[in-house]
Amino acid sequence: MRTISNTSPLLNLAIIGQLALVKQQFGAVNIPPAVLEELRVDESLPGSIALRQALNQGWIQVQAVADCALVQLLRRTLDAGEAEAIALAAQTQAGWLLLDEREGRLAAKTLELQVTGVLGILLRAKREGHIVSLESALKDLQTLAGFYIAPSLFESLLHSADEL
Repeated sequence: MRTISNTSPLLNLAIIGQLALVKQQFGAVNIPPAVLEELRVDESLPGSIALRQALNQGWIQVQAVADCALVQLLRRTLDAGEAEAIALAAQTQAGWLLLDEREGRLAAKTLELQVTGVLGILLRAKREGHIVSLESALKDLQTLAGFYIAPSLFESLLHSADEL
């Protein structure tokens, strides 16, 4: 099952030290060139070492997008990484698209792509016993990565993980 990722899930999981969950759940992951640029793996930023290692190990691979017309259409409302990730997922008939942003998720769903994001990955990891505490991972996501989680969603996720 081919998996395509946008920037946010990879970067945020790398920042909180949980990038390996992506490999665990999806195996190899493809990213378009715009996502590679957004990840800025050549700089000394939080998460960049883990991302560089994943690229060097080959389980994150860059793949070109062929459908430039779809990318241009999506760029009307989305950033380059989101547009290319969605177009690449459609092009390759990916089993999963890793994407967090609301507008991007809506666009992906209109193309009938199956989408999950960083929160879904963490919830699945908790259910499968790969992380001990979803609450701790969510708090790390908020404090270390600056990832916003609405209080009602935070509580709902903890209920789903049987932590409340």
